[in-house]
Amino acid sequence: MKFEELKVNPRILGNVRHMGFESLMDIQEKSIPRILEGRDVVGQAETGSGKTLAFAIPILEKVRPGAGIQALVLTPTRELCVQVADVFSDLSKGLGMNIATVYGGVGIEPQMSRLRHTDVVVGTPGRILDHLGRGTIELGRVKFLVLDETDRMLDMGFIDDVEEIIRHVPKERQTLMFSATMYGVVEDITRRHLRSPVFVETQTHVDRSKLKQVYYDIPEQHMKFSLLLHLLKIRGSGLSLVFCGTRRESDVVSTNLRRHGLNAMAIHGGMSQNIREKSLDSLKNQSINILVATDVAARGLDIKNVTHVYNYDVPKTSKDYIHRIGRTARAGEMGKAVTLLTQRDHDNFRRVSRDENLDIESMPIPDFPRVQFDRFAGGSDRGERGSRDGRGYRGSRGGGERGGYRGRGSGGSSGGGRYRGSSGSSGRSSGYHSSDHSSGRSSGSGHSSSHSGRSSEHSRQSGSSSGRYRSGGGHSR
Repeated sequence: MKFEELKVNPRILGNVRHMGFESLMDIQEKSIPRILEGRDVVGQAETGSGKTLAFAIPILEKVRPGAGIQALVLTPTRELCVQVADVFSDLSKGLGMNIATVYGGVGIEPQMSRLRHTDVVVGTPGRILDHLGRGTIELGRVKFLVLDETDRMLDMGFIDDVEEIIRHVPKERQTLMFSATMYGVVEDITRRHLRSPVFVETQTHVDRSKLKQVYYDIPEQHMKFSLLLHLLKIRGSGLSLVFCGTRRESDVVSTNLRRHGLNAMAIHGGMSQNIREKSLDSLKNQSINILVATDVAARGLDIKNVTHVYNYDVPKTSKDYIHRIGRTARAGEMGKAVTLLTQRDHDNFRRVSRDENLDIESMPIPDFPRVQFDRFAGGSDRGERGSRDGRGYRGSRGGGERGGYRGRGSGGSSGGGRYRGSSGSSGRSSGYHSSDHSSGRSSGSGHSSSHSGRSSEHSRQSGSSSGRYRSGGGHSR
């Protein structure tokens, strides 16, 4: 369906064309007509699916300039707030509308001034509540309430804030909710605050033909950064996203990457707004080509032209994994998702790999130079150490055949994800196994050598369809 087929203001359509869009994406084609009809809508869609246009276009079609705040969009993060507001601004050129962003980390007085003369407000829950408490925002004329990235907003602890804000919005309104996942609390909000909503869902499966998924099972924790650095240096051109589990880890990894000559910056919720915006601006003007991020900070950011996604820390669920890797292989382009495993990542990776839509291939460890890794860079206070002797790592040679992780859909099993592994001609297993490569040393995540013993016991069991390990030898040193 073409945008020209929509019955909306020609100026909006002209702005859409100027933004480079011609055809509606799935979430847009399913949502826009129903929103224009006045229906409440619940859309389940991933970042990059085009959902911002899906609610911005019909809202701008119905908002009238100068009539007070008629639309309120709540977002979980400051970056998403700015990004959504930018879309509204681009779409509303020539319409005489005022779009205001309201988020923390910056002065509140300029926001007070803008709120007196705005038509659409995009904000984070905490700062919206600040304005409500001060009496500097009036929501009595709101006709549209949008909860964007609802699941992440609730995961971040904003449930009470959201409920309080909803109490200040007229009951006679149109409520639109977009979320990557639907679970208990999200469903509760739907039941309480939406009226006979239309449910719209887009496919979230991974296109295996466009996205190559691989993992490296690293023998020792202190080799992890060195391998990441090696892979980044040989990856070729393009933009890379590196995901870390914590803010501190993001700082440490990005600082060490810069020390080794790569153009990397971090982004996470612990940074000031100016620094976060600097990271995103550097990404947009291509002065950096590696962004190191946490899941929360990256949620909702629509970053273009990502060729590689690296999971430096493995996410806890397959949904988070899919959300990460879905940032590459877009618009028909090829992409690659790389997961780096050490012993402390095995439990999370086992859960991720049970998803039947995933096929993650094992890769042999290549030869790579060992580099210095400063765990105290960026304010971190614990973890792995770099090599002091500067010697490299002699990679494993598995004879060419590679194992992988296949979900039950590809293996015919009905009991969860199934490990697909094969031994090479040299007798070494190239598949995923959990034997303790670090000789019983703690991996830094609270696991002891007793855990290694249990993992080794699992690895001695023969193939199973419930996510257990198939036995195999260790990596060559």
